[in-house]
Amino acid sequence: MALTGDEQRIEILQTAISACRICRDVPAKGIEDRLPHEPRPVVVMSSTARILIAGQAPGLRVHESGIPFDDASGDRLRQWLAVTREEFYDPAKFAIAPMGFCFPGYDAKGHDLPPRRECAPLWRRAVIDAMPQIELVLAIGGYAQGWHLNHAGKQSMTDTVFNWRRSFMVNDGVRILPLPHPSWRNSGWLKRNPWFEADLLPVLRQSVDSLIR
Repeated sequence: MALTGDEQRIEILQTAISACRICRDVPAKGIEDRLPHEPRPVVVMSSTARILIAGQAPGLRVHESGIPFDDASGDRLRQWLAVTREEFYDPAKFAIAPMGFCFPGYDAKGHDLPPRRECAPLWRRAVIDAMPQIELVLAIGGYAQGWHLNHAGKQSMTDTVFNWRRSFMVNDGVRILPLPHPSWRNSGWLKRNPWFEADLLPVLRQSVDSLIR
């Protein structure tokens, strides 16, 4: 079966992203700040999915497997969404595009570094424009929220998630639902903010269910 125009556009873009080496070969801050390993961009684009999961950047396990959210964070995220693993990885249901497509490496304390600064300026707008059918963006973490809500550095992740209705309860355009990162490191945050599970998760699950079934 021949590809549609939208499918061809996505295939061409995804092929170009898969071949990208800018953070390794032409890093923004100079060669001393190059990606410390070979790039392996991880992104799932779709011409039919109505939900975009906009995360931060792949971790080491995802870098090794090439499968987004193929780790404990992914297990928690799927629990939040109330979807099976099969549903989560069905590109007809979910597109997955982190702010940085490659695992950025670790800092001196062993924590994941921020998404590479080369990635979003080069690819983000093209990725979003290639999927005009998206109706809901799940903006996970401060970097995704800053880009999709256009308020980078203006407020904390907690404030953004707490005020989720501002970007979700809209009459026109794409709805954006900000979420904390589902990492185990945020378990304390979840305990300190019980409103997330009580108020936001039911809305998240209902919205996801209505868009994938």
